Parts: sequence; structure tokens; C-alpha cells
Amino acid sequence: MWGIVPAAGRGSRIQPLAFSKELLPVGSRLDDGTERPCAVSEYLLERMVLGGADKICFVISPGKSDIMEYFGASYAGAEIAYVIQPDAAGLCDAVFRARTVVDPSEGVLVGLPDTIWFPEGALTDLPDGLLSFLLFPVETPELFDAVVLDEADRVLEIQVKQAGAASNWIWGAFKMPGGVFRDLYDLWRERGESDEFFGTLVNAYLERGGEASGVKAGQAYVDVGTLNGYRAAVGLLTDMAAKGLGRARSMRSTPRAAPRPAARTAQILPAKAQVT
Repeated sequence: MWGIVPAAGRGSRIQPLAFSKELLPVGSRLDDGTERPCAVSEYLLERMVLGGADKICFVISPGKSDIMEYFGASYAGAEIAYVIQPDAAGLCDAVFRARTVVDPSEGVLVGLPDTIWFPEGALTDLPDGLLSFLLFPVETPELFDAVVLDEADRVLEIQVKQAGAASNWIWGAFKMPGGVFRDLYDLWRERGESDEFFGTLVNAYLERGGEASGVKAGQAYVDVGTLNGYRAAVGLLTDMAAKGLGRARSMRSTPRAAPRPAARTAQILPAKAQVT
């Protein structure tokens, strides 16, 4: 299974930084018993691996080589590939850049690398065989993508940053078979690549007769892309540790004393030209 990590954004909400926002230190991890700072994107990779991903695809911009230097070729036993998104053209464009590596027979997980959420193993609750969303309750759904469900937890609509959202459950990650991934890509192309947000594309997919489910397995969710979000993330990690619900990061397969040259081992894959 692939875990797709869209990491090409500029991170303007939390600038200025001297590095990619996905490497913002939040909390700590253990490397051979030594506590070290933990990059925010490591939390997503850890959760993807726990959710069954054995391959990770980072979608990065040309200027984000520090992500390759940091992660190299693998994380916790999962191989890492890098695909380039030349311009920041929205989440749909970023996610579908990974089509160059995803086979239709393989499942796909997608998450956002500047978020931290619990429980850590919640992706295992998402079903196979259809598009499914991991949902979290929030107090301000209008700032996110609110997911409206029917009584059987089927997705009726995704309200993208909509005032007066009809649901306080937002998606934090999603899962789909490779065939659905390809169907969504084809639909995005058919719609002139006009969908910047994944929610609007999913709404069109549902109108065409597609199916999606929502799983209310999330308990806590923080967007670390702002200064207030950073503070909230630190508080969340502290609270979870105090409750014994969090654990020290120890997922890296090799210790890091300094950034490694990724060019020797990392698989760097340019996105292919779009075809119909």
C-alpha cells in the first residue's frame, strides 16, 4: 500500500522558516535511546506505516530537497519515493502527481504532513474496497472540510471550508483502492483539472454514482500550519503523554546524527506528462 504525502506547499501561514514546514520540530523521538527533535511530518508517516503502508510517496516542490535529505530512502521499513510538483496547484494536483508510482492494484492512503492526530492507529479502521475518510470532531468545521454522512455513515457531501457547516466531523486522512484513485484522476482530468480541493472532486464523484464512507474513529486533530496550531500541537502531545496515550517516536529504521545525502539511495521520480 502507498502512503501519499503532499508536501509541495509553501507554508505561508507559518513563515518565515529556514526549512520546509514539514520538518518543523514538534515533540521528540528516540534514536537508539537518545531523545531527539521530531519533524511534524514524521507523525503522519508513523500513522501511515501503522495503517499498512509499505511505500511512501512524498510530493514535493523543486526547492524542498531538505525533505529528501532528512528522510532519505526509507522510514520504519517503508520505502520512500519522491515526485515533483512543479507549481503549488492545489491538493488534487499534488495527490495525482503520485499516479506515476501507484499501480491500480495497490491501495492508497493520503494524509496531510502538517497535522498531528490521535489515535495513532486509526487508519486501520478504514475499510478496504472503497473510498473512505478518517473523521475527527472539531469545534470550527468551517476552517476545514466538513463531511456530511447519512445514517449508514455513507458520505453525502463534503463542505469545503463552508460557513455554517452541517457537520462538525472533518476528514483528516483517507484511503482508497488503486482503481478508485485512477477513477478520481480521470474525473479530475475530465473536469478540466479545475478542482483544487479534494472535497469538490469527491462531491462530483458522488454525483456520478460513486460511493464513499466516513469513519468516526478520530479523537483529536491539530493543524500545525499556523503558530497557534503549533502551540496546540505541543499541548496535545503533552496531554496525550500525560494520559499514557502517546508514545515516544521510535519509528525510524536508522539513527540520524546529521542529514544524509539522499541522492545515493532515494528514488526520485519526476511526474509524467498528463495523458487522457
